[in-house]
Amino acid sequence: MGSRFRDTLVTALTPASWGTTYIVATELLPHDRPLLAATLRALPAGLVLLLYARVLPRGAWWWKAGVLGVLNIGAFFALLFVSAERLPGGVAATLGAVGPIVVTLLSWPVLGLRPAVRTLAAGVIGLVGVALLVLTPRAALDGVGIVAGIGATAAMALGIVLTKRWGRPVSLVAFTGWQLTAGGLVLLPVMLAAEGLPASVGGGAIGGFAYLAFGNTALAYVLWFRGIERLPATAVSFLALLSPIVATLLGYLVLDQALSALQLGGMALAALGLVGGQLTARLRAPGGGAALRRVQ
Repeated sequence: MGSRFRDTLVTALTPASWGTTYIVATELLPHDRPLLAATLRALPAGLVLLLYARVLPRGAWWWKAGVLGVLNIGAFFALLFVSAERLPGGVAATLGAVGPIVVTLLSWPVLGLRPAVRTLAAGVIGLVGVALLVLTPRAALDGVGIVAGIGATAAMALGIVLTKRWGRPVSLVAFTGWQLTAGGLVLLPVMLAAEGLPASVGGGAIGGFAYLAFGNTALAYVLWFRGIERLPATAVSFLALLSPIVATLLGYLVLDQALSALQLGGMALAALGLVGGQLTARLRAPGGGAALRRVQ
C-alpha cells in the first residue's frame, strides 16, 4: 500500500466521523442548542490537547493560529449550525458540497495552483451527487440560512488552503489544540449570549458531547490537519463528500429512513466525484505556495 493511498484512507476517517454528527445530535443531544454543541465540540477538546502538548504559539503564530481557529473551527461551526437550523438538512449539505470547487478556486491565488478543468468537473459531479442524495422536492430556502451555509463553506475552504500555505511550526497535537481552543473561545461568548447554559444535561447527552469533543473533533481534526499537510488541498476537500454519504447510510441503517433509487444514484455520483477529485489532484504537481514544515 503506497503512502499516498494510506494517507488518503487515514484522512478520510475524519469526514466519515463527521457523518455521524447528525445522528448523535438528533438522538442524544439537547434540541435547539446548536451553539452549545459547537462550543462543547471545540473548547474542551482544544484545552485537553493543549494540556497534553504544553506548547503555546510564538511570534506571528499567535495571530495565525487565531485566524485558522476562527476559519476552521469557530466561524465554520457557528455558521454551519445556523445553516442547519434554518435550512433542511439536504440544502445545508448541498451547500457544503460546493467546498471542493471553492478550494480549487482559492488554491490559485493562495497556493499558485491554476484550476484544472477536470478537477472542477469532478467537483460539479460530486455536488450533483450530494444534491440528489439529500435534497427533497419540499426543500425550503431561507435567506439567512443560505448565507450562513455559503459562509461556512467559504470559511472551511479558506482554512484548508491557508493551513496548507502556512504549514505548522509544532506537533500536530499542539497545532490542532491551538485552533480548537481559539475557535472554542470565539464560540463561547456567542453561545452564552444566544442560548445560555441548559438547566440540566442527561447522561446520554454527556456521552454524546464527549464523543463529539474527543472522537469527532479532537482526534478527527488531528487526522484532518495531517491530511492537509501530506495531500493536495483539493484532494482533502473532496474527501468531505464522505460526510453526507455516511450520514445518509446511518439514517438508513440506524433510523430506518428510506433510501430511494435516486438517492442511490446520487451516492454513486458523489463517490465518483470524490474518487475523481483524488485522481485529478494526484496528476497535478505542486506549484507555488510555501513548503510545509513537519514537526514530529
